[in-house]
Amino acid sequence: MKKLLCLWCKGVALLVAAVSHTIALALPLLAATVAFEVFARYVLNSPTLWAYDVSLFLFGYIGALCGAHAQLKKSHINVDIVYLAVSQRTKNLFNLLSNVLGGFFLFIIASKCWEKALEAIDFGYTRQSEWGPSIGHFWVMVTAAAILFLLQLSSDMLKDAWQLITGESLLSEDEA
Repeated sequence: MKKLLCLWCKGVALLVAAVSHTIALALPLLAATVAFEVFARYVLNSPTLWAYDVSLFLFGYIGALCGAHAQLKKSHINVDIVYLAVSQRTKNLFNLLSNVLGGFFLFIIASKCWEKALEAIDFGYTRQSEWGPSIGHFWVMVTAAAILFLLQLSSDMLKDAWQLITGESLLSEDEA
């Protein structure tokens, strides 16, 4: 059983890292889009129709798809004054409670965004801008980001539950 749980946790970590490192490649594209818009607007005196929407989508993709990576690296905000003062078992309980609450929230986000994605695709919804690009892809991405985050939370919950029940870490320091 431990081997199967370890495999799940390692697989999720690999997937989260791969997605976040891949989407990080969009950062230079975002910077180039903004720089081109500034150049076109102030040097050529001819602003683009598309740069704002593209940069908005890229920023959304980067922010949403890297949330699971922040969870993987334990980079989200914590109330350290309380968290650092309690035993490991209590930390595991805190983690489980916060992950259940976060998972509930993310499940609602994923289900509602999937509904919005299907609606946007079915009816051809576009952004209300001069360029008017389709927004169905954005709702699909938010759904995927929520599911990816849920996968990471499931891995964290397994590790915390294992440690709470057995008193030992599921993964070694090298594997975590």
